[in-house]
Amino acid sequence: MADTQAVEPVNPVDPETGKQPRSVRVVLLALMITMMLAMLDNMIVGTAMPTIVGELGGLEHLAWVVTAYTLATAASTPVWGKLGDMYGRKATFMTSIVIFLIGSALSGMAQNMGELIGFRAVQGLGAGGLMVGVMAIIGDLIPPRERGKYQGMMAGVMAIAMIGGPLVGGTITDNWGWRWAFYINLPLGVVALGLISAVLHLPKKRSKAGIDYLGVVLLTVGITSTVLVTTWGGSEYAWGSARIMELIGIGVATLVGFVFWQTKAAEPVLPLHIFRSRNFTLMSLIGFITGFVMFGATLFLPLYQQAVQGASATNSGLLLLPMLGAMLVTSMVAGRVTTNTGKYKVFPIAGSVLMIVGLYLLSTMDTGTSRFTSGVFMAVVGLGMGCLMQITMLVAQNSVDMKDMGVASSSTTLFRTLGSSFGVAVMGALFNNRVQDVMSERAGALGSKITEKSAQLDAPSLAKLPAAVREAYQDAVSSGTHSAFLLGSVVAVLALVAAVFVKEVALRGAGPKTDDESAQDAQIPPTVVEAV
Repeated sequence: MADTQAVEPVNPVDPETGKQPRSVRVVLLALMITMMLAMLDNMIVGTAMPTIVGELGGLEHLAWVVTAYTLATAASTPVWGKLGDMYGRKATFMTSIVIFLIGSALSGMAQNMGELIGFRAVQGLGAGGLMVGVMAIIGDLIPPRERGKYQGMMAGVMAIAMIGGPLVGGTITDNWGWRWAFYINLPLGVVALGLISAVLHLPKKRSKAGIDYLGVVLLTVGITSTVLVTTWGGSEYAWGSARIMELIGIGVATLVGFVFWQTKAAEPVLPLHIFRSRNFTLMSLIGFITGFVMFGATLFLPLYQQAVQGASATNSGLLLLPMLGAMLVTSMVAGRVTTNTGKYKVFPIAGSVLMIVGLYLLSTMDTGTSRFTSGVFMAVVGLGMGCLMQITMLVAQNSVDMKDMGVASSSTTLFRTLGSSFGVAVMGALFNNRVQDVMSERAGALGSKITEKSAQLDAPSLAKLPAAVREAYQDAVSSGTHSAFLLGSVVAVLALVAAVFVKEVALRGAGPKTDDESAQDAQIPPTVVEAV
C-alpha cells in the first residue's frame, strides 16, 4: 500500500484579524487564474475556428481540433487526481500547468491542421489536471465548513469564462490573429506558476506502490471510446453503424475490465472504496446530470435565439447571460450560506427542482416567445445549476478521507465531463431528428435536402432561404428545442431523487465545533501541512 500521510485542511482565517492570511489569498488568486485558463480555452478557440480553417485548411478535420482536446482532458483527469494523492499536490499541479502551456505555445505555432490537432491533444493532457488541481488544493487548504465559499468563487469564474469567452475570442482573433487565442494562455499561466511556486506549501508525499499502468490504460481506452461514441454518433456515423458498435463494445469491455482490475491493483487509479460512501455516489450522479443539462442548454439556447429570435451569433456569449448570471450569483450565495451554517442538503434539492422547472419552461418556447420570456426561463435553469455546481464537489470531498481528495475531485469532474458528452449527444440526436422530420413535413424534398447534412444552419445560410422555407425551419428548431429540453427536464428528475437521499454530514469548520465535528476530528491524524 501507499506510504502517504493524511492532510488536515488549514484554517484560512487568521484568528486575530478574522481575515485570510495574505499568502492564502495569493494562492486563491493563482487558482482562479488557472481555473480561468481551463474554462476559457475552448470558448476562445471555438470563436477563432473559422479563421483557423481559412488559414490552415483541412475543413474535414475541423471537429478533431475540439475532439482531441476533449478526449485528452477526459482521459487524463482521473490520472492527475491520483498522481496528486500519491506524489504531492503542488508538484503535480504545476506539472499540469506546464504541459498545458507547452501545448498552448505549440498550438499557436501550428503550420497545418494535423499539427494543430496533435498539439491540442498535448494541451488537453495538461488541462485535465488544471480543474482537478484547483479543487483538490482547495480541499487540502480549506476546512469543509469554509470550502463552499471558495468553491462558489470558482463557479463564478467558470460562469464569467462562459459568458466572456466568445467575446474575448472574437476580439483577439479580429485584432491580434488566431494564434493569440493560444498565446494568451502563456502570460496568465506563468503568473499562476510563479504565485503557486512562491507561496503554496503542502506536504511532500511518497508512495512505495508504483503507478497503476494497466488501470490507466484500461480507463483511458474506456473513456476515449465513450467520448467518441457520443461525439461521432448521429453525426460522423449512424448510431447503428459498425464503427459505433465497435466503439461501444470496446468501451464496455475495457470499463468492465477496469472495474475488475481496480479490486486487484496495489494502488488503484480509481479506488472503488470511495463509492461505498452513499453521498459520494449520489454526488457523482448529480454531477453527471448537471453536466448533461448544462452543456445541452448552452448548445441549443444560442441556436434557438439565433434561428428563431433573430439574435446575432457574434454576441453568442451574451445570449446566455441570464442563465450564467443567475448561476454565478446562486453559486456565491450557496457557498456563503454553507460556510455560515454548515448545512448543504437544501441546495441539491432546491437546485434539482429549479432545474426541472426551468427546463420544462424552456421546452414551452415557440416561434412567438419573446427574448425577455426566454431570458426568465434561462434564469430559472441558472438558479438551479448554481445550487448544484460546486455543492456536488464540496459534498463529494467531504465524503472521503483526505488521502483520497485528489481522486474524489477528479472523479466528480470526470462524471460531469461525461455527463456533458452524453447530454450533447442524446439531446443533439433528438433535436436533429425532430428538425429533419418537421422540415420534411413543412417543406417537402427541399426541406429534407437543406437539413440533410446538418440540422444547424448558420445565419448566412438561413438568410438565403425562401421566406416559406425559413419559416418552416424556425418551426422545426422550436420543435427540436422543445423535445431536447423536455428530455432534459425528465433526466433532471433523477437528480432530485438522488438529492433526497443525500445524508447531511456536518462539515468541520473554524468556529465552535459541534459534537459531530469533534468526533470527526478525533478520527483525523495530526496535520502535516506547513503553514501557508
